[in-house]
Amino acid sequence: MAQQDRAIRTRRSILEAAARVFGERGYASATVEEILNRAGVTRGALYFHFSSKEEVALGVLEAQMPIDRLPEQSSKLQKLVDHGMVMAYRLRHDPLVQAGVSLALDQGARELDRDAAFRAWSDQLEQILAEARGQGELLPHIEVADTAEFLTGAFAGVQAMSQVHCNRADLGHRVSVLLRHVLPSISTPAMLAALDLSPERGERVFQEYREGSPEAVTPAARG
Repeated sequence: MAQQDRAIRTRRSILEAAARVFGERGYASATVEEILNRAGVTRGALYFHFSSKEEVALGVLEAQMPIDRLPEQSSKLQKLVDHGMVMAYRLRHDPLVQAGVSLALDQGARELDRDAAFRAWSDQLEQILAEARGQGELLPHIEVADTAEFLTGAFAGVQAMSQVHCNRADLGHRVSVLLRHVLPSISTPAMLAALDLSPERGERVFQEYREGSPEAVTPAARG
């Protein structure tokens, strides 16, 4: 068990070091040597966990994937809101998640499957929207696949703008504004009135998630 814990910590340290290197230099300019130096591990330790720089980058990309088991909500549209708000919170507090998003948007990382992260988000939002439709929370004309892709792209743009403007310090507010503009066009009026769209929602839900899933707490998120 101790050996397994050590391996998990080593893998995490490599990913965190790679996140910093990719964030500073971009994927194309980053080197394995820089990642090794930043992580303070041997080449053998890195290659025990990852076969190449590309595989390290894919590990960083996976860090931003949507959380599968947030606290359950009776309203599926509230669940949709919570996924966006929690991601906004993670982007402000976890460098590994920040680097994953940056890699997904890095035009120089052409050999990476950067589309996987976008597909993961769109697929999960589509599933939540389908559940919302099943509960009668959506307006009749809504196409769930198109809406899921629109929300994924809109979030990507909003977070990029927030990063440039203030290093994402106002991202919770910006996501709240985005949802306040979009949700009236897809939600039934009765459901819309019951949703919590406050900018602080992401932190509250993420704390509930951490309490229910202690193994999911990252070092960066503890601070």
